[in-house]
Amino acid sequence: MYSQRPIAGLWKVAILGLGVVTTACAGSDDERKEQSGTTAVEEASGSSAAALPAFSDIVQDNREAVVNISTTRKMDGPGQEIPERFRGTPFEDFFQRFFEGPGGGREREVQSLGSGFVVSSDGHIVTNAHVVQEASEIVVQFADRRQRKAEVLGKDMATDLAVLKVDADDLPTVRWSDSEAPQVGEWVLAMGSPFGFEHSVTSGIISAKGRSIPGQAGSYVPFLQTDVAINPGSSGGPLFNLDGEVVGVNAQIFSKSGGYMGLSFAIPSDMAQDVVAEIKEDGEVSHGYLGVGIQELDRDLARSMGLEKPRGGLVADVKPDSPADEAGLQSGDIILEVDGESIDRSGDIPPLIGRLDPGTEVTLTLLREEERIEKTATLGSLQEARSEAQGGESATEPTSVVGMRLVPVPDRLREQQSLPESGGALIEAMEEGPAQEAGFRTGDVILKIGDASIAGPGEVEEILDRVESGARVPVLVQRGEGMQYLPLRVP
Repeated sequence: MYSQRPIAGLWKVAILGLGVVTTACAGSDDERKEQSGTTAVEEASGSSAAALPAFSDIVQDNREAVVNISTTRKMDGPGQEIPERFRGTPFEDFFQRFFEGPGGGREREVQSLGSGFVVSSDGHIVTNAHVVQEASEIVVQFADRRQRKAEVLGKDMATDLAVLKVDADDLPTVRWSDSEAPQVGEWVLAMGSPFGFEHSVTSGIISAKGRSIPGQAGSYVPFLQTDVAINPGSSGGPLFNLDGEVVGVNAQIFSKSGGYMGLSFAIPSDMAQDVVAEIKEDGEVSHGYLGVGIQELDRDLARSMGLEKPRGGLVADVKPDSPADEAGLQSGDIILEVDGESIDRSGDIPPLIGRLDPGTEVTLTLLREEERIEKTATLGSLQEARSEAQGGESATEPTSVVGMRLVPVPDRLREQQSLPESGGALIEAMEEGPAQEAGFRTGDVILKIGDASIAGPGEVEEILDRVESGARVPVLVQRGEGMQYLPLRVP
């Protein structure tokens, strides 16, 4: 566990140290300092204090507009006896929980916590979509301990934003930032309920802008990266600038431990405001869809494909019958521009496409076999594409929330490994994450999660979304000719 110390306190120690050194080296200047009534230490600490942020006013002005959100989800227990080989072992209690459910029942309630903030005096509240996903009950608690039940007005998993509505009037609200996005190095302040400790405040700076986190909820977002301490329960809370304006919505952390490790990510306020406005007006958000799988270019790959330096997004695959397929895009194309806007990294493409409406025509500047060409594509609907993908086995469904990319099981593999005639999901690729930590490998075939048989790749993420955050669930995989259960922790 990492200890947390106030950033301002650390700076103060350093400043006072410099002041002492300055005083010791000042020589005859000390007499002049004494005559003026100012010491070198006071001068150093005073000038530096003016440059350091004072957060107390921001906290006082906005505290009552930041809320704690608790949710309840009803989950079906597997209701199946655990395999005999696990009985009488140290793992019996662990597997009993997931195979039979608590007390042998088929249904259980799962509670989780998050944060949010009021954006209208009549009760509209912004939070993350993953905080309220599949919640059967949502309770909002205000700073004065009042509690109100809330309904989901709308949510958008592509940007990981949701708008709640409570029955209330004259609520205090936050102020959105209408200025340009904060610059790297600027101070910011986060407020939320980490681990249920409501109205906790942490500070830091903007570490980077335009970060992409593929495969996660919010993959269409150019995140603000900060070093503000964010932990479970902080999701959905506001990120303030020094003017007390909301510049972002705290959404994710990068962690190998499940806790804060110095990297946190917030949804920029300009995108959040657009999504919130669309939800309030229509109840949902529409996003453009191109239908390509893209990857980053490193220097060697870029040079081998005719680029002097890495830029753009390399098309790894084109989804059949997608807008990209109809426009004539091919695997190996490099997308250099979208409607004249230059693409620096592959992660720039999803936010650009996602903010456009379905039916929009876009001009794509491509590099194909070292020649620049242009293609025009008419964007489809991201929501419709995802619905179609979940309906059948034909789609590749990345489940990067646990670090796996899944594909349907090829027929030849079924014959080689004596697999069932249908169903299952093959792990095509892996990245660092809970699945790797649990011992999953590329080439494993996922057959069951708990007692639920897997009909195809699309079901894996769907089932894992219903598992309590932080819990472990037994997953049956076939590796070669053998089968084994692996305990997968769901982040």
